[in-house]
Amino acid sequence: MMFRGQRTKVAWVVGFMLLVGACAQTRLAIHAVKQIGNRGGTPGAEATISPEGVPIGPGGVYKVGDSYQVAGRTYTPRVDPDYDETGIASWYGKDFNGLRTANGEIFDMNALTAAHKTLPLPSYVRVTNLENGRTLVLRVNDRGPFVAGRIIDVSRRSAQLLGFRGKGTARVRVRVVAAPLDGGFVAAKAETPKGTRVAVAVPVGPVETDDLAPPEGIAEAPRRRGPVLQPRVLVGAVQPTSMYVQAGAFESFANANRLSAKLSTSQRWRITSVVVRGRELYRVRYGPLETVEQADIVLARVIRKGHPEARIVID
Repeated sequence: MMFRGQRTKVAWVVGFMLLVGACAQTRLAIHAVKQIGNRGGTPGAEATISPEGVPIGPGGVYKVGDSYQVAGRTYTPRVDPDYDETGIASWYGKDFNGLRTANGEIFDMNALTAAHKTLPLPSYVRVTNLENGRTLVLRVNDRGPFVAGRIIDVSRRSAQLLGFRGKGTARVRVRVVAAPLDGGFVAAKAETPKGTRVAVAVPVGPVETDDLAPPEGIAEAPRRRGPVLQPRVLVGAVQPTSMYVQAGAFESFANANRLSAKLSTSQRWRITSVVVRGRELYRVRYGPLETVEQADIVLARVIRKGHPEARIVID
């Protein structure tokens, strides 16, 4: 739990983030917020298994958690096996390497892990980079990112494998998945729709590991930080996507129309309908937008007008 002074710092950092659009500045703000939130932590027991069958790293605990607030916005963690969202991913690395995650594990920037605002810790998610077709299953063991317009923060190694480390952000789809039956992660590489499918065969089972014997003069060997799993590579297909800022989604068309009229300073605000889990929703959206920087600017304006639940979505 953050102290009042820490909450003030978080609010200041997030507020500053709304004024910047450059990718490097975005990553800096994300890192600053995570550093405030991740100090401390109480070590737990050695590695075990969560109720969802996900390995818990040494020092970590299984955690869903109570509702919490960051920068005036409330987040409510919950078990959600049907979670399936699109949006923008970012990544974090050396500034937090070795610090404790929100559930007490040690963050390893070379491990296949991620931070999410509401999913149980730990849990598995399948992250697909919609810009290049790459897919990777990650262990969520941290909270964040607390920057408007981002739905997941992945480790540096995960960003490398997903192909957006250099760019800093990517359009992604994030889905909760069950614990892999063979203990393996899944990565996919880009393929054009007319391309030829190529499968790369590699071991798919978990890697057998043992603690090394301690060096001479050392009483105890260092312990592994967390589960070690073997990747396997598949082939995916790249599909075109469109990016929007969504101010809200309503079951009532009248409510959507009122919000659209309030925001409509441009013809790019539109109301579209969609059926989600058997319910028809009316979405108030701006776009399509070409770049994440453009979407960040529009999103910041909408939030300043009193709509903190607005977000960036990908179709």
